[in-house]
Order: sequence, then C-alpha cells, then structure tokens
Amino acid sequence: MQPKTPNCSVAAQNLHCANLFTMKMCGVFKALGPDVFHNLVRGISIGKLKTYQVYERFKARARLVKINSESLKKAEPKFWARIEGGEEDFATDLSQVLLLSHLDMIEAVLNSLGIPNEQGFFDKDLKPEEYLKEGWQKKVFDEFAGKYPRDVVLFYINHLDWELNKTEQVFLPAA
Repeated sequence: MQPKTPNCSVAAQNLHCANLFTMKMCGVFKALGPDVFHNLVRGISIGKLKTYQVYERFKARARLVKINSESLKKAEPKFWARIEGGEEDFATDLSQVLLLSHLDMIEAVLNSLGIPNEQGFFDKDLKPEEYLKEGWQKKVFDEFAGKYPRDVVLFYINHLDWELNKTEQVFLPAA
C-alpha cells in the first residue's frame, strides 16, 4: 500500500506536515523535536512498565541500572543522542514504553475513531482506511490535546499513522 500523502499546504486546516525521506520511529521522534521528546520521557509510568512486564527489558535496552524518575531525567540526553544516531530498536522499545504509559488516552482515541480495540490494543491486521479518514489527525488533536498532555497526543497521532499507514509524513499542528 502506498503511504498517504496529506496536502501539506492546506492552511485552512491549520496544520503543518514534515516530510521525512524514510520514516522510521527515530524519524518520528526527530521530527517532533527534543522539547516534545523531553516531555514524553518525563511521562513514562514506571508502574505501567512493571504491570505490563516490560520494566526489565526496557531497563536493559535503556542501559540503566534502575528506572526511576531521576534516572530517566539524567538519561534523557543520552536517549536523544541514540535517537539522533538512528538506533531503531531503542526507538521502537521507547515508543512502546511511552504508549503503555498512556493506555487510557490510547483507548479513548481509538474509541473516538471507531477502531475496535480491547483496552487500547487492536488487531494488527486492521484496515486503516476504514477508520482513518482524511483529516483524522487534526480531529484527534483538537479533541484530545486539552484532555491529555499535548505532546503525548501528538506522539500517538504520529505513531498510529506510522504504524497503520506506514506514512512518511509527520503531523505537527501549527504553532
């Protein structure tokens, strides 16, 4: 399936798209920028990592002795350097940690889009064109950016588009 290419010049929709040559998860993080990345790392829920049994795996992938808010804060510049260096395995694991930390938001977004899910998890064989109609990113951003942390909503919109549509576009709302 060809990636969707939204019309990035539509000022009326009040959005900006960044086109990336080859979109990978590191590309999503880099396009969102270091400030968004900073806020995402600060939102990691250690309790959710333990609940979903990814604490030890992420601790090893993150190269940390232990995971707590202080160790994450100190490791953030190293995490960003790894993202900039193109470490896709790390970026993918980090994205999973971020998503698990915000499953309540994910479930609300999926329900809003009409995507069948079980507590935020959906069938990987889902046909996205049935649910992700033109303009869905802006609709989701407008609906949820006031209810949940803005940067988390922004990350999830881009992650969902990357995962389901294999897009090479990053949704960035106008400043």
